[in-house]
Amino acid sequence: MKTDIVIAREAKLEKITKIAEKIDIPEEYVEPYGKYIAKVDLKIWEKVKNNKDGKLILVTAMTPTPAGEGKTTTSIGLSMALNRLGKKSIVTLREPSLGPVFGIKGGAAGGGYSQVLPMENINLHFTGDIHAVSAAHNLISAVIDAHIKFGNELGIDPTRIYWKRTMDMNDRALRNIVVGLGGSANGQPREDGFIITAASEIMAILCLAKDLKDLKERLSNIVVAQSYDKKLIKVKDLKIEGALAVLLKDAIKPNLVQTIENTPAFVHGGPFANIAHGTNSIIATKLALKLSDYVVTEAGFAADLGAEKFLDFVSPTAGYDVNAVVVVATIKALKYHGGVKKDELDKENVEAMLKGMENLRVHVENLKKYNVPVVVALNVFGSDTQRELDEFSKNCEIPHALVYAFEKGGEGAIDLANLVLENIKEAQYKPLITSEMSLEEKIETLAKEIYRAGNVIYTDKAKSKLKFLRKHGYDTLPVIVAKTQSSISDDPKKINAPSGYTFTIRDFELSAGAGFIVALAGDIMRMPGLSKIPNAVNIDIDEEGNIIGLS
Repeated sequence: MKTDIVIAREAKLEKITKIAEKIDIPEEYVEPYGKYIAKVDLKIWEKVKNNKDGKLILVTAMTPTPAGEGKTTTSIGLSMALNRLGKKSIVTLREPSLGPVFGIKGGAAGGGYSQVLPMENINLHFTGDIHAVSAAHNLISAVIDAHIKFGNELGIDPTRIYWKRTMDMNDRALRNIVVGLGGSANGQPREDGFIITAASEIMAILCLAKDLKDLKERLSNIVVAQSYDKKLIKVKDLKIEGALAVLLKDAIKPNLVQTIENTPAFVHGGPFANIAHGTNSIIATKLALKLSDYVVTEAGFAADLGAEKFLDFVSPTAGYDVNAVVVVATIKALKYHGGVKKDELDKENVEAMLKGMENLRVHVENLKKYNVPVVVALNVFGSDTQRELDEFSKNCEIPHALVYAFEKGGEGAIDLANLVLENIKEAQYKPLITSEMSLEEKIETLAKEIYRAGNVIYTDKAKSKLKFLRKHGYDTLPVIVAKTQSSISDDPKKINAPSGYTFTIRDFELSAGAGFIVALAGDIMRMPGLSKIPNAVNIDIDEEGNIIGLS
C-alpha cells in the first residue's frame, strides 16, 4: 500500500472556503492560511449560538501499544462514513506535537485513506498555534527572571519557582537545568527545567477557554511561584496577562481543514492525555456541535486517560452532553496484553488475543459507569488473520464493527457508523467524579473504579503538597491524574487488566489558571525523550521540496 504522505499528496483538495460553505460558515468569518487551511473568527458564535446542538460521539481506545491503535484514523473514518450516509458530521481533533512527530509515534493526522489534510502542514508548524503557546509560556519565564534581577519587588523566592520553560520537542536533557550562569548580567543562577509544550498549562487554558475574556482571566490566575513570605505569585501580579492574551489572539481561533474525502474537520489545540486533559479545544467542539448533526471527537490514549478526563472534567466544564462512546481496539493490542512481545505481534496468536480481551472488557465496563452507550471499533491491520478476526467477533460480547478506514476511507467505516447510529442515545451521561467529593475521594474513586487499584497511598512529598493546596484553597478543584499510558495502573509493566494493587500518588501540581490539580502517579515525565532510533531519521526533503517519511 502507498505511504500516508503519497496518498495525501494524490488527494484532490477543495478550497477551504468551499469546505466552510458545506457547514454554513459565511466567508466573512473565514481567515484563510493558504488555499486549504483557515482560522474561523470567534465572532461567528453570536450567529450560531442558538442553533440546536448535534450529537457528540467520543472516540477512545483500549490500552495501546507504543505505536498507537489508530484512534485518529478511526475518528476521521467514522465522520467520513456518517457524511456518506447523508448525515452532516464534523470531526474535531488535536494538533500534532512536533515531539511525537519526530519521536516514536509519528504524526497525528490519521493514516492511509483516513486522513485530515494537508497532512504535511498539520503535522509540522500548521497555523503556529503551538509556537504561540510556547512563546506565551516562555514570556512568563523571562519576566520572572527579569523581575528577580531588577529589584524583586514581589519578593519571589528563586527556590520556589514552579514555572518551567517549554519547547515543542522531546528532549530529556532539558528536564533539569541551571539558568542564569555567566555572571550577574545574566540574572541569578537557579535550578530550572523544560516541559513539552503539550504539557504547558497555557495549552490546557487555550483548550478550556470559552472566549478571549475567559482566556485572559485564566491566564491571570496561573500560579508561577511563591514569595519569601509564603504568598503565591500569579501572572496577574506580574501584570502580563494582557501580553499573553495578545500572543494567543489568533491561536484561540479554531483551525478548519478537510478530510481526504473533503468533509470538514476542526484541528485545534493539543494537550497530551497522559500529562494533561487530552482533548482538542472546547471552542472547536462547541462550534462543531452548532454546525452539524454529529460531531466525532477523540480523547488521547486509552479510556482510563483521555476518555475519563473528557467525561469527568472537560464535558462538565464545557457543558457538553455525550451521546455515544467508541472504543478502538486492535488485534495487535489484544495480543500485546495477552503477553506477546512487541516484535512478534504480527504472528497469529488467538490464545493471547483472547487473553488480552480482558483489557478491552475493563475499559468498556468502566465507560458504562458514565451511563453512555459504548461500542467497539476493531481497527483492522493487514497482519490480522481471518481466524483472529473471526475469534474476536465470536468472543466480543460488546456491540462491535470491523473498521477498514485506513485501507478504504469512509467506506471502510460504514459498518461502524451504522452501529453508532443504532446505539446512540439522547444524553443520559453522568460524570463519575462530582464536585462535592474531597480531593482524596476523587482520587480514590478513580483509582478503584477506573484503574482497578486496591488502595491508594501518598508519598511524603504528595502529603506535603496536599497541605499546601488546602492552605491556599485549591483542594476543591477538579483533579487530572498524570500517569503512564501503557497500563490501566500506574506501572507501565502491569499489562492487560491488573487489579488489587497499590496506586501511588507521588506529587501534585497546581494548574490554577486551567482550573485543575494534576496528581502525578508513577514516573510520568512532562518532558519526553527521544528513542534510540527516532522517527526523525526517516524524515527528509528532496530538491523539489517534497517531504519524505512523514507519517
